[in-house]
Amino acid sequence: MFKFAAKYEWPKGYTSAAVLSADVDGESPYIWRNRGKKVEMLGEIEQRRFGPRVGLSRILGLCDEFGIKGSFYTPAWIAATYPEILPAIAKGGHEAAAHGYYHERVDELDEAANDKILAHSIKLFKSQLGKAPVGYRSPSWELTPAVHRCLRKRRFLYDSSLMGMDVPYSLDGLPEIPVQWFVDDAPYFRYVGGPTDKTPPANPNVVVDGWMEEFEATREFGSLFMITIHPWISGRGQRIRMLRKLLTKVCNTRGVWVTTAEEIARHHQKSANAKKFAMKLKLVSTDISLP
Repeated sequence: MFKFAAKYEWPKGYTSAAVLSADVDGESPYIWRNRGKKVEMLGEIEQRRFGPRVGLSRILGLCDEFGIKGSFYTPAWIAATYPEILPAIAKGGHEAAAHGYYHERVDELDEAANDKILAHSIKLFKSQLGKAPVGYRSPSWELTPAVHRCLRKRRFLYDSSLMGMDVPYSLDGLPEIPVQWFVDDAPYFRYVGGPTDKTPPANPNVVVDGWMEEFEATREFGSLFMITIHPWISGRGQRIRMLRKLLTKVCNTRGVWVTTAEEIARHHQKSANAKKFAMKLKLVSTDISLP
């Protein structure tokens, strides 16, 4: 058997897991992308503001409807601009986790700049919640070895940015609670009416059918079903209805541990999985020669 084809050990009574996670980006990616420019267009920025204004509340309400807790990754700039967000997440018993400052691309910054961003984010979370975030998700789901070092230095419990497995695993001792693009709303529904749009938003009935099939696959293989949504995208009424269909299936299926990424990371660390699914962080050499 391949080394990492071993069965993941979930808590007793569970054979797979599911996490509803949300990246509470709002307008922060737009600001980072246009930094240093004079921008006087309101279309995309107002569309993104729908998330903090309306979408997040609907998603929190949906969690209450199903009695589940989610993991909410929030850029520090969004938390500072909308100071009601982190307290609302925490009040509902959900996990409030870090997601950069301006939703910056970490690969565009050096180690010192990324570490400074983490320090500012931790400080802001402490000022609003009285405690530091234990989870981190990199904006745009990209990581560098330097940022990984910073996370370990800052004693984060886990990262949730990479896709090296479909169960939790560790890189240099830091648990990774993996994501995947297929169960992310942005590739299907992000549409801002600009030159980067390639196709119109997808049919939610088709998308939810695909997500349900992926959910069944995670049950078959005993893996993790990590849903990633964005309040400015999936806070819209049509997608709330889509998510309700999905959660009805997920939450009414026996043997599925519906929980937060933080709880999964804590389980991973104290279980035999930590040793069984441990890997070393390494880059691929691009110094090659043809045979």
